[in-house]
Amino acid sequence: MIPFNKPHLTGKETHYIYEAVQSLHLSGNGMFTKKSHAFFQEKYDFKKCLLTSSCTDALEMASILINIEPGDEVIMPSYTFVSTANAFVLRGAKIVFADSLPGHPNMDTSKLEALITDKTKAIVPVHYAGMACEMDEIMALAKKYNLYVVEDAAQAVDSFYKGKPLGSIGHLATFSFHETKNIISGEGGMLVVNDEKLFKRSEIIWEKGTNRSAFFRGEVNKYGWVDVGSSYLPSEVVAAFLYAQLENLEDIQSRRKGIWNTYYEGLSGLEEKGFLKLPKLPNGATNNAHMFYVVCESFEKRSELISHLKDKEIMSVFHYLSLHKSPYYEAKHDGRTLEMSDYYEDHLLRLPLFYDLTEEEQSKVINEINAFFEN
Repeated sequence: MIPFNKPHLTGKETHYIYEAVQSLHLSGNGMFTKKSHAFFQEKYDFKKCLLTSSCTDALEMASILINIEPGDEVIMPSYTFVSTANAFVLRGAKIVFADSLPGHPNMDTSKLEALITDKTKAIVPVHYAGMACEMDEIMALAKKYNLYVVEDAAQAVDSFYKGKPLGSIGHLATFSFHETKNIISGEGGMLVVNDEKLFKRSEIIWEKGTNRSAFFRGEVNKYGWVDVGSSYLPSEVVAAFLYAQLENLEDIQSRRKGIWNTYYEGLSGLEEKGFLKLPKLPNGATNNAHMFYVVCESFEKRSELISHLKDKEIMSVFHYLSLHKSPYYEAKHDGRTLEMSDYYEDHLLRLPLFYDLTEEEQSKVINEINAFFEN
């Protein structure tokens, strides 16, 4: 079976984990945590970085940091992972779901202003497949209505919008290093804080509501409980694994982009014949090759294609189910029909894309998809 995903190891992971163990600093915020923070801050000009145990944790930190309270409204796409919404629901927020674009699963920014009320506290754009939302429009709305912007950049490491790194534009941003992402640590994530007014408190929330980090820097003579927070730090073992990946980011990205381009070239003929649609880059966005997907003409055709590929020992998978129709939130949704979100739920299919996918394996995937439609 050609899997949908296979974690890639660069070769230094276990060596750095050994170094972390030998350092006898296994809890968070040690040498490899600091190295990882510095990597992102220097390469992408992120203002402040805090590694977390997951992107979900980073989103929960963001929700606390912007003081989400019961009754606040948060706008986000319906076509996203449940963590995007859960982080704010846990603080009592009402989620106002936005529809996706006709040509891309990203949120339709032209419809956002109509969703803003006097209770709106934040907009959470999700950069689907690592491709940027229309951030100029989103930031303009945020400025006009005094809203926070939290970029859900879980899939968007090393991707850009009009020359700006994704994660550097909003007040806050979150990243994932889950084993299905481009850069991995098994489980793991990161909160990026770009608003200097939030620097100090972000570190306190990160450290269980204490000013422990300031104490270790010698800024206070003792530390104590000064705010709400939780244990969001990953261990140094996780950070060591991550740093080995970061050192090889350019190689990983180059390989993934090559695979992505090969898919596009190999399947473009099917799009020309009207059998399916291929990914399109939104305005101003770059492609970090996080995933390659196709959009089938119907739910039935997608189901048939999944079965065909499985019979040929190729694993392909659909993606999100619209959150506004979920068992948990359907009764809380305001009743609007989100046509494009539901469209991608029923039509979008993701293909195997990982560093160690061989040319032979990828050729088999492309050939079997072409054969399915031509027959």
